[in-house]
Amino acid sequence: MGLKGELLSVKELTGLQKGRMCQLLNQYFQHITSDCFEHDLKEKDWVIVLSDVESGTIQGFSTQKLIRASVNGVKIRGIFSGDTIIDKEFWGGTELVRKWFDLVFSLLEKDKDSKLYWFLISMGYKTYRFLPVYFHAFYPRFDKETPLHEKSIMDTFSRIKFPDQYNADTGIIHFDGAVACLRERYAEIPEHKLRDPHIRFFKEINPLFESGDELVCLAELSHDNFKPIVHKLMGETISMGA
Repeated sequence: MGLKGELLSVKELTGLQKGRMCQLLNQYFQHITSDCFEHDLKEKDWVIVLSDVESGTIQGFSTQKLIRASVNGVKIRGIFSGDTIIDKEFWGGTELVRKWFDLVFSLLEKDKDSKLYWFLISMGYKTYRFLPVYFHAFYPRFDKETPLHEKSIMDTFSRIKFPDQYNADTGIIHFDGAVACLRERYAEIPEHKLRDPHIRFFKEINPLFESGDELVCLAELSHDNFKPIVHKLMGETISMGA
């Protein structure tokens, strides 16, 4: 049992694929409607589709969008990761991570003149936990203040994508009304997980995560900032440094 990933443009998706993706999202999130799902999907550039290698059924996906901006006169790019879900029967695999870094590496090669960042919003602790696993530097974090330059980048991306929902003081994106949020059994943080300082910090800085609040996060996508596990996963031999 396993998953096979494929990077598709949103325009390549069939109606059946989109229907299955919406169905899967509904299993884990509340307040998901087909109209909202379709609207959100149209704003994205790519989808990483994860299919069961045996049946071909879609069992996971992650939507991605490339955002271009300028901060202090310097051009930058951001990969925004939107709806992301994997059926729990397939949790623990690395296919999504591999396919996502495939996209990252290709974007790094295509444009070496502008820095590339991961513009991530985290509603759940598992999403936030990806940052310390794969990156040396990322923000916000429990052991270091967010530098002004990185804060400016976070503010810029957030105001482009969520102009009416972003609070620059808290770094939180808050939606009014019935918003999509993880179903309770998937959102709650087990008590023993709070021994992890990263997870404890996430809960402290985003106290209303269970209601759908999203924490804005940022990591530079560069070989120097990737931890060795990234190149190990990708079969690369590039030296990562300390």
